[in-house]
Amino acid sequence: MKTGWQHRRLGELCTLISGRHLTPEDQNTASKGVGYLTGPADFGALNPAISRWTEKPQALAQNGDILITVKGAGVGKINLLDADTVAISRQLMAVRVGDADSRFVFAFLGSQFEHFQSLGSGATIPGLSRDDVLDLQIGLPPLAEQRRIVGILDEAFEGLATAKANAEKNLQNARALFESHLNDVFTQRGDGWVETTLGEMATFRNGINFTKSSRGQSVRIVGVKDFQKHFWAPMRGLDTVTTEGELPDSDTLKEGDLLFVRSNGNMELIGRSILIGNVEGRVTHSGFTIRARFNRSGIVPKYVCRFLKSNTARRKMIDSGIGTNIKSLNQTTLSALVVPVPPVAEQTRIAVQFETIEEETQRLESLYRQKLVAIDELKKSLLHRAFSGQL
Repeated sequence: MKTGWQHRRLGELCTLISGRHLTPEDQNTASKGVGYLTGPADFGALNPAISRWTEKPQALAQNGDILITVKGAGVGKINLLDADTVAISRQLMAVRVGDADSRFVFAFLGSQFEHFQSLGSGATIPGLSRDDVLDLQIGLPPLAEQRRIVGILDEAFEGLATAKANAEKNLQNARALFESHLNDVFTQRGDGWVETTLGEMATFRNGINFTKSSRGQSVRIVGVKDFQKHFWAPMRGLDTVTTEGELPDSDTLKEGDLLFVRSNGNMELIGRSILIGNVEGRVTHSGFTIRARFNRSGIVPKYVCRFLKSNTARRKMIDSGIGTNIKSLNQTTLSALVVPVPPVAEQTRIAVQFETIEEETQRLESLYRQKLVAIDELKKSLLHRAFSGQL
């Protein structure tokens, strides 16, 4: 450690104000009394976004305090309060800095996020104790040096924040451009295109149901969890289940089949589709899915699957979901879904074109994700250097 630096316990520099619970009766949304923060969801970029108020405040944080999340999944998240006095819930603590620069301590606590997360891991409700915070050891330089370091970090983090925002925007744009092109192809149709229903080109079958007590044949199964955002169904790592009796061939999957999510509590998953490629052995699909099997010539399954992944087709399937808590898609709705179909050669060309574009999109997405990881690592490196006297 550099000359002039000291090892100090954070509790020697700060006081800690633990949040207090407020009953619903003591809260209101009428902007009366004192703003009340319930947790990190209220944190803005710097100032909190106050949505609740109370006229019976108990634990108060003031301008310049560092708010730290001490309960729940957001353990270790911090915010520097640059606002009026606010009341805080038990999910938060306020660190009030005395014998140091508050922004220096704020940056230090930000460098401890992974440490805080590890302390909270394994618990039913992750949490930090007062001592977890107050017993932290901080390398403390003279006040002028603290402020110099904060200035360097502020400038560096501003640049990193801009770079991160650009990378995130590029990541979103890469996928948005692909989706836009996908939708354009199916709306700007050429000569020889016709409209037909999915029911005129395929037959449907719901997946199998089973229980732990089922006694029959062990077989691999494609379930809702295997869909994700895949185009091709992943055939490795599938779960194995025991069927109720012998599995008929009519319940097995074949190359070229389409699978749809039939039922799920998340409406946005309804109608999500994947295409079955090469199948080795006997593989079936769960009762929460529907299989479509093409039964006429002149249809390219890869083309149809691309159309079914377009925003237009997805929205029709999602909106047709029935049920209150668990939404379901049925064979009747799928059968009535209108599909634009060009000549076979055009179907093949479109399918190959989208495969090429998707590969390039995925390559770009991978680059942007790598850049985001590199930015986070650079931020960690800067914080390590800052608090070890290397800046």
